[in-house]
Amino acid sequence: MWITVTLIIFYLFTPVLLIYLCKISNTLNRIGAVVLAYAAGLILGNIGIMPEASEELARLIGATRNFLPEDEMNEYILSSHFVESDIIYNQVAQLQEIVMNYTILIALPLLLFSLDLGKWLKNARSAILSLVLAMISLLISVFIGYYLFAHNITESAKVTGMLIGVYTGGTPNLAAIGTALDVSPNTFILTHTYDLIIGSVALLFLMTFAQRLFNTFLPKFGVIRKAENVLRMEDTEESNDMDNFDGLFQRKNLPGIGKSLLVSVIIFAIGGGLSFIVPKSAQVIVVILTITTLGLAASLIKPVNRLKISFPLGMYFIIVFCLAISSLANLRNMFQLEFLELFLYVLWVVFGSMIIHVGLARIFKVDTDTTIIAITALTYSPPFVPAVAGALKNKNVIISGLTIGILGFAFGTYLGIFIATVLK
Repeated sequence: MWITVTLIIFYLFTPVLLIYLCKISNTLNRIGAVVLAYAAGLILGNIGIMPEASEELARLIGATRNFLPEDEMNEYILSSHFVESDIIYNQVAQLQEIVMNYTILIALPLLLFSLDLGKWLKNARSAILSLVLAMISLLISVFIGYYLFAHNITESAKVTGMLIGVYTGGTPNLAAIGTALDVSPNTFILTHTYDLIIGSVALLFLMTFAQRLFNTFLPKFGVIRKAENVLRMEDTEESNDMDNFDGLFQRKNLPGIGKSLLVSVIIFAIGGGLSFIVPKSAQVIVVILTITTLGLAASLIKPVNRLKISFPLGMYFIIVFCLAISSLANLRNMFQLEFLELFLYVLWVVFGSMIIHVGLARIFKVDTDTTIIAITALTYSPPFVPAVAGALKNKNVIISGLTIGILGFAFGTYLGIFIATVLK
């Protein structure tokens, strides 16, 4: 019980400490609370203080779940393989998933309330173009990687299908394709593990150095180049507000915080309610689509759009989300030489597609922030968009990122299954 209570306190109040540290340190402020949260979660999950599942419990949980449901856990407790420490592990894993899922679903509408749809429409062309470039880059890198590494990879065609799925819609697509193609548990677990580890490194890169590096090759966000003339859009003031959390700790903003939370919870309840009337395979996308749509609709209502405190409140929940999800990653499973080809395949797809995408973005003059947010939306799924937008200090790319991510999420499963079938 004390571990559960400690984790709850850690997840809910560590963001306060990180925000304070960023406020008093210019160096940490440049890194950002979101990146610090991600790093803190990785440290927590890999220094040996978190409970671990026994081999039997890990087998029962399988590749697509993080914990056993209550009825299955009760059956396991009565079995001869039961290990007492597994109760603590299962409770902690369940808590991590609850925190991860609920915080992102509450955060999404909060982040959308104060956004300006008019500004997004001005940038829609770049967003859609970046989506197309990202898909082309992914397919090119996947096919190159397949012919370089497939001969030494078990179930290589199925792995290719899963990689297309995970890098167009995240883990839900990976799980859906793995189930549809009847991928062996070992292949699934290894592919997912390498995706988590390499993806963590890539995500840290996107949140830290990518913007500065890509700006040397691509136009900056808000800069439109025509011949020798340069027109700068006035976005800097709003972008700088992304990491300003001062209002959350001021008494005068309590009514606004309460109203923002109330509207967000209502939207979350509607999305959650709709998930019960659709097939289980469609629940995740229905919830995200519903919450995103209602959040955008609410932003058109002036009293809701004026709740400016909603954005920093949403970013606070994003910090909690980053802490929870990064604490699930297990860095120790990465170094297994017998699976080197699979590791190299995943490594190439992640960074190869990124390099190809940046090259295409340069040719088609897509700006840095839109390129980064497109990579994020497809590689990590829509929930990660606000976190990276926070690191970029540019909330104007959130709607574009969510749109790209949802489209990839919707079609990634079909594309992955199709490509895997063709390669077989």
